[in-house]
Amino acid sequence: MSQDKERRLVKMLGLTYPPARPLYQCKRQVSQRVLRGASGGFTVIEILIVVVILAIAAMTAIPMMSSAGGVQIRSAANMIAADMEYAKSRAISRGQNFSVVFDVSTESYRIEDQYGSTISHPVKKGFDYVIDFGNEGLDRVDITDVDFNGTSRIQFDYLGSPDNGGTVSMQAGGITAMISVEPVTGYISIAD
Repeated sequence: MSQDKERRLVKMLGLTYPPARPLYQCKRQVSQRVLRGASGGFTVIEILIVVVILAIAAMTAIPMMSSAGGVQIRSAANMIAADMEYAKSRAISRGQNFSVVFDVSTESYRIEDQYGSTISHPVKKGFDYVIDFGNEGLDRVDITDVDFNGTSRIQFDYLGSPDNGGTVSMQAGGITAMISVEPVTGYISIAD
């Protein structure tokens, strides 16, 4: 098509185009942009923004990591107290003695009947009632001491009374907790 025909076609459609630039001017602008981009790096402001974002992320992550021990020890203490209450209520409902036996070396405990046999777990069908903190996701918790009148066993009779009172001490990440059982009433409490 000739230039005249193109101009007429543009006028008929009512369109206007910007004036064409010479080819050498376009090449020069492109080469200047390429040079500026190749020599450019991160600005101080961009680096500061990244550092601030990383600092905020670290401030939120560190408390969550340090509180994991606190969460685990509270969970473990509540679990032990609930399982002692379960052994006590089972002793009352069955009219038999039930014991909670602790093993400090393996960080575990189990519930036994009056014959010394481990009872089956009421929720985990087909499994014995043995709680191992490592298997329960409480691997930071250490049972530091169990003292029920010189033994690591507490036994509840048909009235729900323990044979003797005592404590279970635990530690996780520098945080301690103690579960106490009153000698006559069998009242179970948790102290930090």
